[in-house]
Amino acid sequence: MKKDSQIVHAGRHPERHFGAVNPPVYHASTILHPSVAAMEASGKHPFEGVRYGRFGTPTTFAFEEAMAVVEGGHKSVATSSGLAAITGALLAFLKAGDHLLMVDSTYFPTRKFCDSVLTGLGIETTYYDPLVGAGISGLIRPNTRVVFTESPGSLTFEVQDIPAIAEIAHAAGAVVMMDNTWGVLTFQPFAHGVDVSIQACTKYVVGHADAMLGAITLATEESWLKVKSSVAAFGHSPGAEELYLGLRGLRTLPVRLRHHGQTALALCRWLETRREIERVLYPALPSDPGHTVWKRDFTGACGLFGLILRPATKAAVDAMLDGFSHFKLGFSWGGFESLVIPTTGHSIIRTASSWAPSGPSLRFHAGLEDAADLQADLEAGFARLKAAA
Repeated sequence: MKKDSQIVHAGRHPERHFGAVNPPVYHASTILHPSVAAMEASGKHPFEGVRYGRFGTPTTFAFEEAMAVVEGGHKSVATSSGLAAITGALLAFLKAGDHLLMVDSTYFPTRKFCDSVLTGLGIETTYYDPLVGAGISGLIRPNTRVVFTESPGSLTFEVQDIPAIAEIAHAAGAVVMMDNTWGVLTFQPFAHGVDVSIQACTKYVVGHADAMLGAITLATEESWLKVKSSVAAFGHSPGAEELYLGLRGLRTLPVRLRHHGQTALALCRWLETRREIERVLYPALPSDPGHTVWKRDFTGACGLFGLILRPATKAAVDAMLDGFSHFKLGFSWGGFESLVIPTTGHSIIRTASSWAPSGPSLRFHAGLEDAADLQADLEAGFARLKAAA
């Protein structure tokens, strides 16, 4: 089956649930065993079957099965959020004395986790330029265990050369992890050398801004068991309702993602013509510095993009943002709604590469509204920007 068809059917087993089209929501903690022998047997293979609610229910397993199909991997592990997926994956492969290479454009909470929790555990993090490519060989140490990537960066949108990085990392015996939330469906991580793919399913998978959920997808049975054991030891356990909402969102993901991407591309092409804009940050644009690598490795784009405005006062930018009708101020992205946040200042931290835009920077998410309405909203915003200058 093609990917769109796989996503419709993955994780659905109506024959197991009295013909119900969608897997039911299993609210369960205690699982009853028919005998002492059966209870003892369940402990020998704790991640097979339903043993205890925290280890998973049929709702959990349906979601994990479907996410493995989405990512093109062996198996997935569900977590309670995207950040829980990132931290759970890192802690599964790192221990005291190990070295981590972390992309400098990473999601801010990931950086905070590295600088606080991992440092306290005796794990050293080195940040690297997202555009380093094969040059990452100069940063690999004998104790480098993980190379973490995020492409494109969710604030500054640099596209990484994942195959080049993976080749160097694997030669040194390191595991390659990727935050693949931006590239959901449009980037197949395991075909490009990634070993562990992470999704903040809160975003496009759920798709309706109403549930927190994450997933870690692994390339092999061995790595899946390693992550599953570690995540279970830390007590991660996504809720049944959230898992159900993730499954429901998955069924329409390809249709929604195409709409998000088409709208974002149309807006970005128009924004390139605006005199208020210094630069549009969107790899699907031929003018974007990362376009060549994006076109080689990705099959499409999502609705998330950035802007660098020409120099303007904070008051003028605030006036622009405060008056939007469709682009509401809010963190996260990937839902049906359009969003915007200012990213100038503390939101973007760099220690290994330079990020010094000439003007204020913003991040937008193009929702499912009509593209003409969103363009009109931006047009009115630029008028407010000019009036407040």
